[in-house]
Amino acid sequence: MAGKLMHAVQYLCYGGGAAGLKHVEVPVPTPSNGEILLKLEATSLNPIDWKIQKGILRPLLPRKFPFIPATDVAGEVVEVGPGVKNIKPGDKVVAALGLTGGGLSEYGVVKENLTAPRPPEVSAADVAGLPVAGCTALVALTQTKNILVTAASGGVGHYAVQLAKLGNTHVTATCGARNLDLVKSLGADEVLDYKTPEGAALKSPSGKKYDAVIHCATAVPWSVFEPNLSENGKVIDITPGASAFWTFAVKKLTFSGKKLVPLLVIPKSENMKYLVQLVKEGKLKTIVDSKYPLSKAEEAWAKSIDGHATGKIIVEP
Repeated sequence: MAGKLMHAVQYLCYGGGAAGLKHVEVPVPTPSNGEILLKLEATSLNPIDWKIQKGILRPLLPRKFPFIPATDVAGEVVEVGPGVKNIKPGDKVVAALGLTGGGLSEYGVVKENLTAPRPPEVSAADVAGLPVAGCTALVALTQTKNILVTAASGGVGHYAVQLAKLGNTHVTATCGARNLDLVKSLGADEVLDYKTPEGAALKSPSGKKYDAVIHCATAVPWSVFEPNLSENGKVIDITPGASAFWTFAVKKLTFSGKKLVPLLVIPKSENMKYLVQLVKEGKLKTIVDSKYPLSKAEEAWAKSIDGHATGKIIVEP
């Protein structure tokens, strides 16, 4: 498709929020060795997307400006580069575009080993949220008896509740009052409104201590978690800031049984394949908060920054 132009959304520098996004026409990328070119059908936004724009990973990411953000996509293969063995044009896949981004556009290039097949009976929107959010939830869940999921109605949280219940884990969850019934329907055994005193204290109504906390919210100090953890309980922070890494270092130095573990996941093909199969079998569902056309990507971006989406925000080129 050399020479063809496509619609894309990019930003030129750090900061700016939704107003910093610009609609442009750029050349369709060409797949290199081991890569495939996708016509994108759905792109899922993650908080890390706009946090990179804010500069949380400066100077590592973005690697250069202008930058087309977003990494979690589903689409149809239109071209394959040299060395691609198991994918052909016409195949439907879910993919993680990786650190180079490119999801807010009509076409994107991805490495073959960062894709998973999408069955025809599963929609693009149903799987576009799996690479970062689904894989993060999957990696965070270990063999535990009692688990707490904070922000359980959010992009990662709603997957974590479902995956934990598939493992026969007792799940306590926090969310806003409007989503209590939704989170219960996903399988949570106990659901707390995070704005109530009990919810703010993260205390299990049945008095259970947590073997693990999948922490998907922000601004909860270690002092709130610690009394609720079992002897070797872990808080797995999926949106770590500087304070999380500091607590992680201190707990490691003091040989505490209770730990905070910052988690930044790079999606793997085998994990995506496993999650897609669960979706196909009806054992895992993606809650879609809202869908936006690419022409209104800045509205989707603003909704993600607002932080109160229920499930995933999807952009459809």
